[in-house]
Amino acid sequence: MNHRETAIWTFLFLAGGLALVVRAVYSEAGVGQKYVVPVEVVGQINPGTQDIIPVEAGEAVDSGNMVKSVRYDKAAKDQINAVWSPSRTIGVWTAALLTLCIFSYLYRDNLFYKLAESIIVGVSAGYWIVLNFWEVLVAKVLVKLAPDVASYAFVPDIPPKTLPDYGYVIPVILGGLVFCRWIPKLTWLGRWPLAFVVGTTAGLKLLLFLNADFVQQVRSTILPLIVFSEQGAFDWKQSVQNAVIVVSVVASLCYFYFSVEHKGLFGRLSRFGIWVLMISFGASFALTVMGRITLLTMRLQFLFDDWLGFVKM
Repeated sequence: MNHRETAIWTFLFLAGGLALVVRAVYSEAGVGQKYVVPVEVVGQINPGTQDIIPVEAGEAVDSGNMVKSVRYDKAAKDQINAVWSPSRTIGVWTAALLTLCIFSYLYRDNLFYKLAESIIVGVSAGYWIVLNFWEVLVAKVLVKLAPDVASYAFVPDIPPKTLPDYGYVIPVILGGLVFCRWIPKLTWLGRWPLAFVVGTTAGLKLLLFLNADFVQQVRSTILPLIVFSEQGAFDWKQSVQNAVIVVSVVASLCYFYFSVEHKGLFGRLSRFGIWVLMISFGASFALTVMGRITLLTMRLQFLFDDWLGFVKM
């Protein structure tokens, strides 16, 4: 059975590779070939983001702050002034090959899947390291404790004569204590910053979670069972909807109330609560599946449209 499965997948890989070669040779646009059109942009620099803001006709501008730049827009191969973009072509091929490496797990755990998985994990770790370096170590430590050094080495737009804020020494010390967990005799010191983070987060999030997950849920359940419209007519649709919500919530709560034996009217109500819970869990699971199917559809659209050029969306 394993030999037959290996033969089938080998045939599929070879057929796919042959189809890719044929597509690359006989297609006018090629496979994964990207073209751009250079567009000259004239505008002013935004001091905050350093982006170029295009100037509209008749707008009053500062001639000393005017700059020119070139923007490269996506274009078709046969479009006027279109040029081949090596960076975008390499990007499309890299994304397509990594996607196929991930899909290869459908066959079995293999070297290509592990390679793609390692690349994703490594790139993510590197991204977060760089992000934390600039947003934490530089912006929240060095800028606050040594603004002159930060201005000279990393952030030149710091106002001159900025005074250090030595209050940030406390979080720096707590952050340094985390590394004490690597020293066996000082492991207990690493519990202090962890306890501080957990306790502070719990205190800050307590009111937020109480309001969102408890107060708002209770408030949304307190509904009138008989609803009248603004004209004074009986609104049976809204009344039925409110009644279903109230009865469903009460039935679900009855299922989790174990101080009374679940039999008779109370038992039937608790069994109805089970149906309500199953419908809710099923709807949540279906929503999750729809989200994953959407991700799969996006990757297939990328492969067949952006890479192979079979579908023009």
